[in-house]
Amino acid sequence: MTAIDQKVPTVVFKTRVRDESVEGPNPYRWQDTTTQDLFSGKRVIVFSLPGAFTPTCSTTHLPRYEELYDEFKAQGIDSIVCISVNDAFVMFQWGKNIGAERVILLPDGNGEFTRKMGMLVDKSNLGFGMRSWRYSMLVNDGVIEKMFMEPEFGDNCPIDPFEVSDADTMMNYLKSAKVAA
Repeated sequence: MTAIDQKVPTVVFKTRVRDESVEGPNPYRWQDTTTQDLFSGKRVIVFSLPGAFTPTCSTTHLPRYEELYDEFKAQGIDSIVCISVNDAFVMFQWGKNIGAERVILLPDGNGEFTRKMGMLVDKSNLGFGMRSWRYSMLVNDGVIEKMFMEPEFGDNCPIDPFEVSDADTMMNYLKSAKVAA
């Protein structure tokens, strides 16, 4: 499992972006986004969740990070990234449906980043297959500065805890770290 003071795994995310040069019903193209693109020279909050359109993820987890976006920016955060083991099309529709405009919704369709983080779990007991365990982390120039991982980690866990990867826990950490400095 990737830990504090370690670099985030090196992967390429397959994303879809709007292409202004394309007209018609599908003005999007594939774009590779690397961990270097996301983290190099930046202070980034990453939170990962089991799946788009799922209850806790849609009603609380993502919306609260979106809600506190300006406050995170005021704490010196360059961007906020939500990662899920879903494909680019699902992540796009979820963001559109939920009204996410500032948090970057990053598809980890093959679960490569999640697996390399040591956070890929089997949720077959719920019909989900392989998914990400719920966690959040603060990444500074590609190095994990702080991580909050939900308890009860493991395959086929009958519960989906949501106690420490939330936006308020991360905000409290940033404020207390600022005071301590």
